[in-house]
Amino acid sequence: MAQRQTASYLNERFAAAGLRPLTRFGQNFLIDLNLLDLIARSAEMRPDDVILEVGTGMGSLTTRLAEAAGAVVTVEIDDNLADLSQDELQQYPNVKQLHCDALKNKHTLAPELMDSVREGLSRLGEKARFMLVANLPYNIATPLISNLLAGDPPPDRMVVTIQKEMADRIIATPGSKDYGALSVWVQAQCRAEVVRVMSPKVFWPQPKVESAILRIDLQPQRRGAIADLKFFHQTVRALFFHRRKLLRSVTCSAFKGRLSKAEVDQTLEQAGYSGSERTEQLTVEQIITLTEHLRQAVTK
Repeated sequence: MAQRQTASYLNERFAAAGLRPLTRFGQNFLIDLNLLDLIARSAEMRPDDVILEVGTGMGSLTTRLAEAAGAVVTVEIDDNLADLSQDELQQYPNVKQLHCDALKNKHTLAPELMDSVREGLSRLGEKARFMLVANLPYNIATPLISNLLAGDPPPDRMVVTIQKEMADRIIATPGSKDYGALSVWVQAQCRAEVVRVMSPKVFWPQPKVESAILRIDLQPQRRGAIADLKFFHQTVRALFFHRRKLLRSVTCSAFKGRLSKAEVDQTLEQAGYSGSERTEQLTVEQIITLTEHLRQAVTK
């Protein structure tokens, strides 16, 4: 039973089906049942929540989500796993399983994901919330979280198992080695915290790195204060492309063909910078302000 997922249970189910975990799909199954409960508990789900889970696996977390939320959209790219998990999920009428890649491409979600989420939100009413709760395959964690925050609607909350290295990048502070575009993109809109760091031993098969349960809560006022999310996202990525170069140099490079060097100098001065700073030293709030100055300069 998926509710009692253990290494021996998974070994038996995979062996009986003539299958093995696939590295290319990032298949590392969480076998510590207390941690599965912690993920579900950390989401603080309500009966009018719509939950997106990417990576159904054997349905172990899915069943916990289905028992607490109003609707669950769970996505599995592996057809064999999708078939196996149906044995566990067929008893839950509020679960919709999609057999597809969650990403259409690196910068775009598969359209059926958000179509299914929107349908669930519409059905559950105006108080319904949208959440991502998942033991994410490592190889899609960054683009999935980034694209969801760029989407409409964005998740009100995300509780995800990801590589600890990625969690460190998301919560990083200015000047640290992990601080970068992902840190700014998430922190500009959300509050993020690590719930638990996890050893490779709690997974089957064991990954080579530590993992973390990360909770990300959307802050609508912060997100709403960003005038143009798409422009902000693109600019932040460009400014951090050469994070240790001087701010004037990276800004000139990022806006080549749109702003002259004189216009860049003028814009940086208006924002309160000499150009000799480095992007990695700026706080999230400073980058938000700088990006807005750049947006206004470009759209004059």
